Amino acid sequence: MLEEFEGTVLGHRDGHGFIQKDDGSSDIYLPPNEMRAVLHRDRVRARVARTDNRGRPEGKVLEIVERRDHPIIGRLLQENGIWLVAPEDKRYGQDIIIPKSATGPAKPGQVVVVGLTEPPSLYGQPVGRVTEVLGEVDDPGMEIEIAVRKYGVPHEFSAACLDMAKGLPDQVLGADLKGRVDLRDVPLVTIDGEDARDFDDAVYAEPTKIGRRKGWRVLVAIADVSHYVQSGSAIDVNAFDRATSVYFPRRVIPMLPEKLSNGLCSLNPDVDRLCMVCDMMIDAQGDVAAYQFYPAVMHSHARFTYTEVAAILSNTRGPQALDRAERVQNLIHLHDVYRALLGARQRRGAMDFETTETQIICDEQGRIEKIVPRVRNDAHRLIEEAMLAANCCSADFIMQAKHPGLFRVHEGPTPEKLELLRSYLKALGLNLSVSDDPQPSEFQAITKATEGRPDVQQIHTMLLRSMQQAIYTPTNSGHFGLAFEAYTHFTSPIRRYPDLLVHRVIKAILSKKRYELPQLPVPGEAHAKLSRRLAQRGRAPAAPVVKGKAGATQSAWEAAGLHCSANERRADEASNDVQAWLKCKFMRDHLGEEYAGVVSAVTSFGLFVTLDALYVEGLVHITELSGEYFRFDEVRQELRGERTGIRYAIGSRVRIQVSRVDLDGRKIDFRLVHDDIERSMRPVRSERNDRRSAISEGKSQEQGRGAKTKGAKAAADAARLSPIQALKSAVKKAVASKKGKAKKARR
Repeated sequence: MLEEFEGTVLGHRDGHGFIQKDDGSSDIYLPPNEMRAVLHRDRVRARVARTDNRGRPEGKVLEIVERRDHPIIGRLLQENGIWLVAPEDKRYGQDIIIPKSATGPAKPGQVVVVGLTEPPSLYGQPVGRVTEVLGEVDDPGMEIEIAVRKYGVPHEFSAACLDMAKGLPDQVLGADLKGRVDLRDVPLVTIDGEDARDFDDAVYAEPTKIGRRKGWRVLVAIADVSHYVQSGSAIDVNAFDRATSVYFPRRVIPMLPEKLSNGLCSLNPDVDRLCMVCDMMIDAQGDVAAYQFYPAVMHSHARFTYTEVAAILSNTRGPQALDRAERVQNLIHLHDVYRALLGARQRRGAMDFETTETQIICDEQGRIEKIVPRVRNDAHRLIEEAMLAANCCSADFIMQAKHPGLFRVHEGPTPEKLELLRSYLKALGLNLSVSDDPQPSEFQAITKATEGRPDVQQIHTMLLRSMQQAIYTPTNSGHFGLAFEAYTHFTSPIRRYPDLLVHRVIKAILSKKRYELPQLPVPGEAHAKLSRRLAQRGRAPAAPVVKGKAGATQSAWEAAGLHCSANERRADEASNDVQAWLKCKFMRDHLGEEYAGVVSAVTSFGLFVTLDALYVEGLVHITELSGEYFRFDEVRQELRGERTGIRYAIGSRVRIQVSRVDLDGRKIDFRLVHDDIERSMRPVRSERNDRRSAISEGKSQEQGRGAKTKGAKAAADAARLSPIQALKSAVKKAVASKKGKAKKARR
């Protein structure tokens, strides 16, 4: 009997699908006839029925284990008197029949949300009813409305949550100050982006002596969200459900109601705010010599932007500095601390890959006006290093107290990715490698040794891809990328639920109590999917077997970590989906135009190219490269032509033409029109081509000119023929050639 397995159906826009197996092994192909009774994201039990003509194992669905109760978004259409919804996500391969009585107030062409009333079967399409009308497809912000429902992002606060938020005070009350350190005279300031609306961290530094050594006292003050969001309250339940704020161009879906996120818990200038403080003593080597945590009340003395701080630090006598004269010396102290922390970062071997982040600038209608790079300056890095230090201290504080909590864990490469990285470095001829138990310093050494190489971007990309994704878990195993033995998220409780939990744990430790997680629901497909994936890698139990109170506590923290990790990915997916839609909409106005770009990824089916001018990525399919066969070299991460030896790898410079935009599929297709690969990445001939070249050199120049003339004439003749005529001509030539050979054989 053939082995049976369970997995999740992944539909494909072309009608077929795949089963993503629970054990993490290779996906199983599902032909279109097997997709008739299932939908994208259904869980099924299946077996391999046969191998298709392409050598792929082909699955047969034996049982539908679970139907995903997930709304489907699409456009309502009326065809020949029949109402149906065409799903926006083309992985749902079937239109949904809507009875006339179930269309509600929706009109033809509008975007609607559909709930299924009858699943698909072998002989019938799925049937549903309209549960919500989103509006016209071209309405501003429609792409966001679609994404939040498509990915199941909670976007409406419960009535109980909103009522509780309304009952909160508009300002800090006198009773709230009890037991807090008064820091209102300390000139703490916030430094954020120009478009920031909430400010959850403030900083201050002053020189001091640590023994006989030079050092600084550094305060990182974080909004005390836990004072207003009580564990297990209606606001807390909603915050846990969201787990994170979701950021879209021109819109944010916050984790907390606006009264908290932009009001009481935002460290706005010139108002009193409650905060939790990480008070650190940092020496000249950038090491934290001592730290303490305490609740406080603060009064932000200024709201700075990154651009403004960078300008002041670059010219302390310039116009920006003159406008903020009373704060300039504080900023200089913070910059001195940053340089010390940066030195410590480099000594411990933390990785620092500089990548280009972009920002989408939209018009009033929500359409892209331009895409610009986000330039990181010393002000960004200053805040980043201060937050890293505070997060590291919070992790140490929790570990020293032996209290359960959520750590931010980033593990090193898996054995499979490690072997691939080694092979890649060896193929490049680099005298560098990584050990069986790699340390962050080994990766840092590779980045330093490859600086200035033309393929440095390609090398850094491969180093990044060898890493695992960071997760939240109560089991600390360090942060590989940052080279910390223990690390948490403490600095953003307005927008991240794990940070809120860390604040509660720290407060419990300070009060010599123990924080117990409330009974919060952790449902969700994303949670279950991530749980299975981590269990396959041995990083976390899919269903922890626990006994007693301690085991129950560990199990609850494990579930909370999985939930927060899964929802973090959900937020990223929803945000990326909206950005992809906007970019597709933007590129429809640039069809046929040519741009220079760089290869950002290489796959067996083509090249992904990021355009220099627009910062948009698209695919050059392998069939668009040239008229030869290209082989994918996984080790070198490149495509190489078998006839010419031309190579395309990450970092190769190319010129493309925008050939196609698929708005529904969120895909942009390019056509290669000009190769502009740098000298080190230029095509090389294989040994076979070298031999052919040597033989051809013995031929006369006259023959060469004749061949060129003949070839040019043939090309010109072919260019004047229609495709049908060209085909007929080719057939005639083939027949004539065959007759000629037969005649010669008879002779």
